[in-house]
Amino acid sequence: MTFNANGIRSAADKGFWKWFHGQNADILCVQELKAQEQDLQAAVRDQQGYRSWLHCAQKKGYSGVGVWSRIEPENVVIGFGSPEFDAEGRYVRLDFKGLSVISVYFPSGTSGDDRQEAKYRFLSAFEAHVTELRKTGREIAFCGDVNIAHKEIDIKNWRGNLKHTGFLPEERAWLTHCFDELGWCDVFRRLDPRPDQYTWWSQRGQARAKNVGWRIDYEIATPALAATARATSICRDEKFSDHAPLTVDYDWPEGVWRCGLRIFCSPRGSVRAMSAVD
Repeated sequence: MTFNANGIRSAADKGFWKWFHGQNADILCVQELKAQEQDLQAAVRDQQGYRSWLHCAQKKGYSGVGVWSRIEPENVVIGFGSPEFDAEGRYVRLDFKGLSVISVYFPSGTSGDDRQEAKYRFLSAFEAHVTELRKTGREIAFCGDVNIAHKEIDIKNWRGNLKHTGFLPEERAWLTHCFDELGWCDVFRRLDPRPDQYTWWSQRGQARAKNVGWRIDYEIATPALAATARATSICRDEKFSDHAPLTVDYDWPEGVWRCGLRIFCSPRGSVRAMSAVD
């Protein structure tokens, strides 16, 4: 599961954790924590049955990502080696046997030309990083708020946003390059080709009620991992944030999740990853 919380404390106050514990997710990726680690109570950091790993921005009240997992990883990586973007708290990776799960928050570009240029630098740096990571032979899923709607089907008012950040030709071309040339898979679209499936809505007017939204939250995976995805859903009715949680169920081999003598799986023998976005 992946989820952009737009402030994890705010989402908690709106009942997110109570809802989350009813979802039976093995892994939760969160973006936009908007908190420093010392500001988060242990009850938020370590939910019952889960451990958490956080990457908070140096700037208070800004960005930040985390992963909550009930499966113990073999290795944890905070940041991806970019001084510019690691200072902004954008990357946490958990390595399991043969599999890596990444919570990532892409820059938005909405605050001006400087941030749009930073977004392009991020796309380049992140692509180089995950390309090298794939050379290890690991299966990979990076989950989070990419801040790009890929195609016209992924945004309600696409004609009115052709010159707006998040739907610029250069941004969309980067995703096409990832999917068509680099071989990454948009897991949600692999399972659900329907229109009007969005994960973010403006807080102005009645955008959410009228479903005038954008699909900018993704689980993007290597082909072998994506091929095991069996079900997906956007939890639109849960209003913990201006983003909706995105869930994907994977029938991934149990041996990947073996930690000591314990094997963590959902009742169907599948791994459930949940991502939340802002």
